[in-house]
Amino acid sequence: MSKRLIAFGAPLALAACSLAPRTELPTPPVSPSWPIGDAYLVQNEAALPVVSYRDIFRDPRLQTLVETALANNRDLRVAAANVAEARAQARAIRAAQFPVIGVGGSVEHIDRSGAGNTTDYSASAAISGFELDLFGKLANASEADRNRALATESAARTVRLSLVSDLVDAWASYAADLDLLQIAQDTAESARKSVQLTRARLEGGVAPRTDLRQAEQILASAEITVARQKTALAQDENLIRLLVGSEFDKALLPADMAQVAGAINTLPAGTSSQVLLRRPDIIQAEYLLRASNADIGVARAALFPSISLTGILGFASTALSSLFDSGSFSKSAGADAALTIFDAGKRSADVAAAKARRDAALATYEGAIQTAFREVADALADQGTLQERLRAATAYRVAAADTAMLANARYRGGVDSFLANLDAQRSLFAARQDEVATQLELVRNRVTLYRVLGGDQATGEDSPR
Repeated sequence: MSKRLIAFGAPLALAACSLAPRTELPTPPVSPSWPIGDAYLVQNEAALPVVSYRDIFRDPRLQTLVETALANNRDLRVAAANVAEARAQARAIRAAQFPVIGVGGSVEHIDRSGAGNTTDYSASAAISGFELDLFGKLANASEADRNRALATESAARTVRLSLVSDLVDAWASYAADLDLLQIAQDTAESARKSVQLTRARLEGGVAPRTDLRQAEQILASAEITVARQKTALAQDENLIRLLVGSEFDKALLPADMAQVAGAINTLPAGTSSQVLLRRPDIIQAEYLLRASNADIGVARAALFPSISLTGILGFASTALSSLFDSGSFSKSAGADAALTIFDAGKRSADVAAAKARRDAALATYEGAIQTAFREVADALADQGTLQERLRAATAYRVAAADTAMLANARYRGGVDSFLANLDAQRSLFAARQDEVATQLELVRNRVTLYRVLGGDQATGEDSPR
């Protein structure tokens, strides 16, 4: 009995072995902390907090839009379908590790002239072509597809993270364009008054005709900007509608940049760059690295013999009533072994190719970490100076507004030329636009940090280890 157990258990024990190398993740090829210096903010947090997008994007209107987008966006649906396909493919590959059992039956009737009629019945159950996985070929193939399925899930989380970031950016852009439209309308209204004043001065013989033409140029330029900003607002709405995946209530849009700036928190970066290992693109690269290691095991197993088992259990009888009697039972079993003697080095080349793909996957994994580190470092450098730039832009706008008011008063009083008043109005227009652009840049920097750090707990960006 013990010999039978040993003989039966030996193939199962061999089937547990694997020729795939162990996946050794390299030390992240980046600095253990973020850069520091004048361009970077001082960070005191020991690690980046794992937070939901709701903790960063606090406006209830924006949260409603995000939730609708997560439910309706077509790109996200495509990503979900890809995940479902990858999971099904992994299950199909794993099924090859188990025997396929089929059942069948037949009836044969023979009519012999003068010799009588005979009817034969048979029923059988068979295991067809089950391969013993002695060297882990099927197990490693299953492991490779499982890791590819997990990589596909990480890619889907990247799509989700990008969707949320793009929607918040579009929401903020709408507010900025709304402010720019208001600036253009204010400038156009001021230009109309200037045209009326200059025309009156021309008719009174006080101002030359060139002053009127310059005032008309300012008015026409402002009206062009008004038209462009109306187009930009319509395009912003179209983009938001595309990202949301359906119609949305216009009341969910912001009224100005002040509302946007107060609705988006700063996401602080941790002192350790290890937080980047939570990014879904890095997790995806890691799973693909693990899959490439399993592929090496598949290629190595092809160097060894393959053994297939077949077996049939059946019943045969000339009478249906006695088909399942003990005397009608029969059984058979067989095994086939195959080993390629000469293939001109193809299998060895397959192993070498699998190792090369593993090396490429390793370099891709390291490159993904380095790229992520650079993106976060760039965002931190931008964050470190944006507040100062916004303060300067606001101070410049205040000074430009005062200068424009004084220049207009001096022109009305006949002290300065219309050219000085014209330059002051142009400077004010540019200063107001620059302040809005800087406010939008500040908001976009916060959105960028949310995206490049990739730590939204709602998307499940956790390391697979």
